[in-house]
Amino acid sequence: MEEINRKWLWVGGAAALLVLVILGVWGYRVYYDRKVPNFSETFEIYVRPGMEPSEILDSMLVSGKVISSRSLRRTVGNLSSMQVGHYTVDTKSTSKYVARMLEKGWQTPVNLTLSGSIRTPGVLARKIGAQMLVDSAEVARFAASDDSLARYGIRTPLLFTMILPDTYQILWTSSVSEIFDRFKKERDAWWNAERIEKARNQGLTPVQAATLASIVDGETHYVPEQPTIAGVYLNRLRIGMKLQADPTVAYCFGYSLNRVLKRHLEYDSPYNTYLYAGLPPGPISCPPKSCLEAVLSPDRHGYLYFCADPSFNGSHRFAVTYAQHMENARAFQTALTQRMKK
Repeated sequence: MEEINRKWLWVGGAAALLVLVILGVWGYRVYYDRKVPNFSETFEIYVRPGMEPSEILDSMLVSGKVISSRSLRRTVGNLSSMQVGHYTVDTKSTSKYVARMLEKGWQTPVNLTLSGSIRTPGVLARKIGAQMLVDSAEVARFAASDDSLARYGIRTPLLFTMILPDTYQILWTSSVSEIFDRFKKERDAWWNAERIEKARNQGLTPVQAATLASIVDGETHYVPEQPTIAGVYLNRLRIGMKLQADPTVAYCFGYSLNRVLKRHLEYDSPYNTYLYAGLPPGPISCPPKSCLEAVLSPDRHGYLYFCADPSFNGSHRFAVTYAQHMENARAFQTALTQRMKK
């Protein structure tokens, strides 16, 4: 009888030990999944509409940045659903945190960068569509709709008065209206009281300043000369002289011209500053901040004319009189002819 009791005691002890081992293993897994960082490097995850948890799990595993694949399979692999969005996993992230992040939609903002030449709403739409979840065609429709832009107090000719080329931190899943709301918010913040006063000192409203800045942008991307060119156009405005800006003519032809010729100057459009005095109805491109600042703080001089430098280094020669300007123009044309022959 005593031997039987010992046998059952041994069996009971073994069973208890097995339970303890199982509980220990389970407890360790729970602890690891919840408390131990499971990633060796920082990386990004994009969950697109219709994606399954298994797709995200596989992409994470093949990245080579997961320390314990079993832990990730126990957590992310068991998700029944995920929220569409952009997420950042760093070296402090645990498997359980990542699973919750995907399940609850704890997104990380992305950088939406507007840079380079943005001369048409189509270009703007493509830049946004390439970086955000929204479709570029949807952005284009929004940007071309007076009804959509009415919420910002503008119509389509003034689209580029409310957009500043910059880098915006914004949720990848933002709607088109939310993206444009952000543009409007940043534009309003940039046009503070000091800048509005600077524009007023030049005889301009913020809209007019943006319009002139877009012309300066069309003339040169050489930032050191932008205040000088802005000064030329402001001098012309003050004496009632037509701006005669080639970029406005190029705008009339949808920027399809290789060169602006004499016949193009006769195209009848309120944007053609060879025909109509003053500023055009709105910006001809999305002016960068450097051009806006150039208009607000222009160089003070007596120049009324400028043309490209014969060295083709991107700079210009400036002139006070038309006779001086023609000398500069002939020098440039001679250099251009020689260059084309070569």
